[in-house]
Amino acid sequence: MPAELKIVLDVARYRIGRLEMANLVAAVAIMLALQLSLPELMVRTGFGMLLNLLVYLNNDWFDLDDDLMTSTRDRHKTAYLAAHRGAALRAQWGLLGLCCGFASLWGGGLWLPLTVGAGICWLYSARLKRRPFVDVGAMMVWGMAMPAVAVPPGAAEGWWLLWQLGLFSGVFETIQVLRDREADARRGIRTTAVVLGRKRTQWLARGLMLLAGAYAGWCFHPVLVVLPWVAAALPIPAVRIEGYWNRVRVLLGSTLLLECALLYARAGG
Repeated sequence: MPAELKIVLDVARYRIGRLEMANLVAAVAIMLALQLSLPELMVRTGFGMLLNLLVYLNNDWFDLDDDLMTSTRDRHKTAYLAAHRGAALRAQWGLLGLCCGFASLWGGGLWLPLTVGAGICWLYSARLKRRPFVDVGAMMVWGMAMPAVAVPPGAAEGWWLLWQLGLFSGVFETIQVLRDREADARRGIRTTAVVLGRKRTQWLARGLMLLAGAYAGWCFHPVLVVLPWVAAALPIPAVRIEGYWNRVRVLLGSTLLLECALLYARAGG
């Protein structure tokens, strides 16, 4: 198997296993809610997969030296990437070329998620994740830009969902920097959680959940405030935060699916 293909498949396996391509699932849900045609859905889903592989491989590339020192990620994947740096670069250029080809041939607003989604990810991996408050803000923009593959020009209802996803992404990024706070502090990396400390970062996460619930209730249906506000009420553990993170994902993801169902029903009516 060519090294370039193995590297891309390793990225897909690792990220899917960690539930880190949820933006693509959200994009498919939005496309179904907007009742896009089957060809449109297939092309946009394929483009979204290529875009995800590009941005996550780029993130692994920037994090490679740190991962080699800390061994916090899949050791075999990291070692293989380190031993095939040239192939990793060629894989990134190949994925970028495919994404540009899709965006040029199909159109339909795909340049927006490509330029903003990939651009924010590159900036985040290179610089922004080490800047407090900017790290969370950047991921909120990224959380809107990546699933924008689902929204063709003129589909205003889709943008209601993208704004919701931006708020959800702020929640997830806050939980992530909270999880990594001690390790980042030891390495001298100043994230939002390092600057604020554990307690205030927890309140930031809860505040974003409350805001996300208020947005859901205002834009979609008053009942939809419930799930994000239940998430805000959950106790946040000091250690082993992954289980808590998954519970929040389930609650916020369920909120999005209900919103998509409402839009689908309204369009059908």
